[in-house]
Amino acid sequence: MSERQKHVDTMKAKIDEWNNDIDEIEKKAKNASADLTEEYQNQIGALKKQRDEAFVKLEEIQNTTDSAWQDVKSGAEDAWDAISHAFSSAKEKLFDKTGSK
Repeated sequence: MSERQKHVDTMKAKIDEWNNDIDEIEKKAKNASADLTEEYQNQIGALKKQRDEAFVKLEEIQNTTDSAWQDVKSGAEDAWDAISHAFSSAKEKLFDKTGSK
């Protein structure tokens, strides 16, 4: 398995994890008090945006040839790290406000 394919597989697994997190948060939002419903919806929107950006990066990497992968590797990793951090931060912010995990 190529290094690029390992990155693709790791990214796919992380996006699947984020989808599960979003689903869990959406379920909690349905049962949230009125004052937290808007916060849940705002954070869910932010999480989906980050997930969608990660998916775009994944597609870019998947469509890159093995030889071109070396040229885009650093930039792709930096972008992925930024998206991962933003997703984690948005999720933590939501849990800090709601007191749940």
